[in-house]
Amino acid sequence: MRLALLRRALPLGGALLFLAPAVSAANTMSLHETGHLHRTSSSGLKLNEQGTASGTIHGTIYIHLKVTSTNSVTAEVNIYPSGGSLTGSSSASYRVNGGVASFSGKLSIKRGTGRYSHARGSGLSFSGTIQRLSGSVTVHLSGSMST
Repeated sequence: MRLALLRRALPLGGALLFLAPAVSAANTMSLHETGHLHRTSSSGLKLNEQGTASGTIHGTIYIHLKVTSTNSVTAEVNIYPSGGSLTGSSSASYRVNGGVASFSGKLSIKRGTGRYSHARGSGLSFSGTIQRLSGSVTVHLSGSMST
């Protein structure tokens, strides 16, 4: 749209005042999600998981976890709720206690599609556990994102 169409000039004592249309502030959504996932594949120190997310939004969730050292992991998280998708990434601390590994860190929402196409967020809490024998994962995600 041309700039001239976005502004309206008003005379004001010999000067012109240009008014731009009002832009509403981004909405925020508070997320409180829990995901229960099962291993779909693995290779070395990488786990690919799929399951169901429930909480504020519901949908299929995919997580690609990679153990990057004895005490850290990275993750790519994709959630597919009705009407769109969300993609985020995380770095987290990681520890093993017998047959269970746990992780805890922060997640950033990088992009979305559909009704979540403007979604962005950073510093969301991201934690979970991995059952090392079966590869099943439970994750928790909470925090705010703009929509």
